[in-house]
Amino acid sequence: MAPLNWGLGHATRCIPIINALLVNGHTPIIASDGVALSLLQKEFPNLEFAELPSYKIKYAKKGKNFKLKMIWDSPKILKAMANEKKQTKKLVKKLKLDGIISDNRLGVYSKKVPSIFITHQLNVLTGNTSWMSSKVHQKIISKYTECWVPDVKSKPNLSGRLGHIKNSNLNIKYLGPLSRFNKTNSTKKYDLMILLSGPEPQRTLLEEKLLAEIPTYIGQVLFVKGVIEGSQQKENKTLGNANVTFYNFMQSEGLQNAISESELILCRSGYTTILDLAKMEKKAFFIPTPGQYEQEYLAKRLHKNRLVPYAKQEEFTLKDLEKVTKYEGLKSFNSFLDYSGLFSAFSKVNENSEPTSSTLSI
Repeated sequence: MAPLNWGLGHATRCIPIINALLVNGHTPIIASDGVALSLLQKEFPNLEFAELPSYKIKYAKKGKNFKLKMIWDSPKILKAMANEKKQTKKLVKKLKLDGIISDNRLGVYSKKVPSIFITHQLNVLTGNTSWMSSKVHQKIISKYTECWVPDVKSKPNLSGRLGHIKNSNLNIKYLGPLSRFNKTNSTKKYDLMILLSGPEPQRTLLEEKLLAEIPTYIGQVLFVKGVIEGSQQKENKTLGNANVTFYNFMQSEGLQNAISESELILCRSGYTTILDLAKMEKKAFFIPTPGQYEQEYLAKRLHKNRLVPYAKQEEFTLKDLEKVTKYEGLKSFNSFLDYSGLFSAFSKVNENSEPTSSTLSI
């Protein structure tokens, strides 16, 4: 399985699919780079891994320069796509793969085996160039055997116009809200959980802003920095009125428990985070990554539907959290996903027409 290394969301939403592959008798091989690869190595230490070329994605320090920075970095991205396409060709041959699942890695596909593309962005929002970026993305998706969208097809849904297009020739399958978590009933331990993620420098900029704000907060705070390192680090501090427990990162089980034990989640409005919080049916407050149209759209949409409030990063203060009581919070969607049917494209058929186990690159 090949998730894009753009924050942690693409990697974490692959976790339930990797688990389902194992349950259904497949042998997943995980390919990525950077923190996405590191996270999945910690989650699945017994699986085989391959490193793909890095897209070297880095956000602009100022949100207004986000699109310009992406355009400036596009030659690096195109080069990485070309290199990962070459590497994918080698891996298909070397490992005798029966199929490929790419979560937004644009060069990971093959004409020789079924290739799946996972995305919630059938439409890519880039301001006044959204029509062009969407057409380009849809053209790339058309090269794949199928496109899996982690959302429901009908209304209400979570992705809005990002994950829904009309009159499309793409072979789209809606998976329902995909999450590695399950709702649990836990005793409240934290009044506020701060959950950071995403590429630099915006992750650090938000961390620094929130650290300056925390001393004014009265209560128990869990602060997960979203920095994947060799080992998990925990530190307890008293900052002003707040008792803060810091973690550099958390793996799935610990993070699920922490979210369940927290009254309110303060985080980015990344789509995978929204999926996870909806599955956990949590109250949240969003701070979209400055200049990232997708996160801004999702935050505004959920605010408009009176589910989750949000604020711009430069305008946010902890006093804004008082608004949460006037919003409903995120709710889970009841949906069933038949993984055995979903994976049927990868099943080999022997001479007696009986399926055999296959090896998947995700």
